[in-house]
Amino acid sequence: MQRKWKTAFLTILGYQTMDSREVIESLRRVGYEGIEWTAVGHFDPDIKSMSELKEIIDRTHDAGMGVSQIMFHQDLISTDETKRKQRIEKTVRVIEAAGECGVPAVSVLTGPAIWEAGHVRIGEDMNEGNAWAQAIEAVETFSEAGQSAGIAITTEAVYGMLAHDFYTHRYLLEKVAHPAHKINFDPSHYVLYGIEDMKWVIHEMKDHIFHMHIKDGIGVPQLNKFVFPLLGEGRVNWQDFFEALEEIDYRGYCSMEFESFRFYRQVLKQDPEAAARILLEQVDELLKD
Repeated sequence: MQRKWKTAFLTILGYQTMDSREVIESLRRVGYEGIEWTAVGHFDPDIKSMSELKEIIDRTHDAGMGVSQIMFHQDLISTDETKRKQRIEKTVRVIEAAGECGVPAVSVLTGPAIWEAGHVRIGEDMNEGNAWAQAIEAVETFSEAGQSAGIAITTEAVYGMLAHDFYTHRYLLEKVAHPAHKINFDPSHYVLYGIEDMKWVIHEMKDHIFHMHIKDGIGVPQLNKFVFPLLGEGRVNWQDFFEALEEIDYRGYCSMEFESFRFYRQVLKQDPEAAARILLEQVDELLKD
């Protein structure tokens, strides 16, 4: 199957603490067409000057690669109003910096991040209505900032959060029906909630999809009862997934997200380039089906 979309790699794992020059050279060597930089690690406007941020983006382009988006995932649900406002304000600064540097999008989540200590327990610490009000207010703020900066704001449905599957993500899109509000589509979280019809869900979301993550998933949406395995080992029907991208004429980035953490530690010995290489090889094989 011939692809029209472009490959990128999400710079988590060991890449997050490496110098950006080393990251760029590594991913160029493996053969990626783009990089999804993270604010935590490289693209932080509170740590780096605007000239330093622009230099990272320019170096990426000089290496023949694009920048798919900036990931800045903050928990937007909190009983501490000061902390919540600080997170929103920091995200707006990332959005403004991304716009100044010519980056096309910034990726955000809703929360709560239930795998982190101190997260809000919906129904106990806060009712669902108030939690959604917080998330909607934040995404509205980000969308306005994104429009002013000339970029997209991509929200992602993630396990355990308010927006976690097709239906809850669609609700968020309806409540924040802003032209700058788009989707970062990650199939791994959908399959945890039993949504495996990739063609249907991609066609339903096609008018909103701006960016894609490539990640598999298997298990049930409870802590320690699911994994994000190597591609082809989980519940994502990759043939249908890639055929759907062809059908909707998707030409954006599909960013590889490696979260097979035990495999990364035990087999790859925490080598991020090995992780980047194995995902690209797996995608190439899946495209042959």
